[in-house]
Amino acid sequence: MSDCKPTATPFLSGIKLENGKDTPLVDCTLYRQLVGSLLYLTHSRPDLSYAVGAVSRYMQEPHELHWNAAKRILRYVQGTITYGIHYVANCSLNLIGFTDSDWAGDNIDRKSTSGYVLSLGSGPICWSSKKQAAIALSSAKAEYRGAVNATIQAIWLQHFLSELGISVHRPTVIWCDNQSTLKFCRDPVQRQRTKHIEIHMHFIRELIHDGIIDLQYCPSSEQTVDIFTKTFTEQKFRFLRDRLGVKDTTA
Repeated sequence: MSDCKPTATPFLSGIKLENGKDTPLVDCTLYRQLVGSLLYLTHSRPDLSYAVGAVSRYMQEPHELHWNAAKRILRYVQGTITYGIHYVANCSLNLIGFTDSDWAGDNIDRKSTSGYVLSLGSGPICWSSKKQAAIALSSAKAEYRGAVNATIQAIWLQHFLSELGISVHRPTVIWCDNQSTLKFCRDPVQRQRTKHIEIHMHFIRELIHDGIIDLQYCPSSEQTVDIFTKTFTEQKFRFLRDRLGVKDTTA
């Protein structure tokens, strides 16, 4: 793969990996080794998170379609081998976050994929792209679960940075593109809901009331973590990658 032809995106838009069972099986040991290496790479390359997470779901019985998708990620890495996160010195250390979810995006089990990123200063320091454990009955609930995950991580980072002697401005702003989620967090009226949703609501509301977290609305066109929940065309992917903070470090 060292002489492979580079690609502009790690995942081809429109490809459905769940259709891979129509293609031949491949060596599962080799596939797991490749995906395991790619998972390690996501610790410094957040732009790979969604694509690597997608191919990692087929470790048990990989097919040729899944193998080709994993090799495409390598071709993307080959073309962006000098890319990474550039942290600028002497910039204000404000902790901000973005959260988003792709409702029922998995065509097999209809579970949603959530993503979040938390940035400190000029670049991201924590990110996640992960399929939710339970099925969400609405896009609002899928987005809300994602917001809860981002909030929990933001609180942990606040405490961790405090232990390091780094003063972080509060409240930490987390941007979300779902209006219903914002209303859930601020609506004092309790309607009939499942118990775990009510617990989540009380949890975030208390943090907002205490000035620890502040959920704000951002338009979908400016939602940075869309790159963690779905595939895009080359132009849109590059736009989101730049907003994420992954750039050519030699430029």
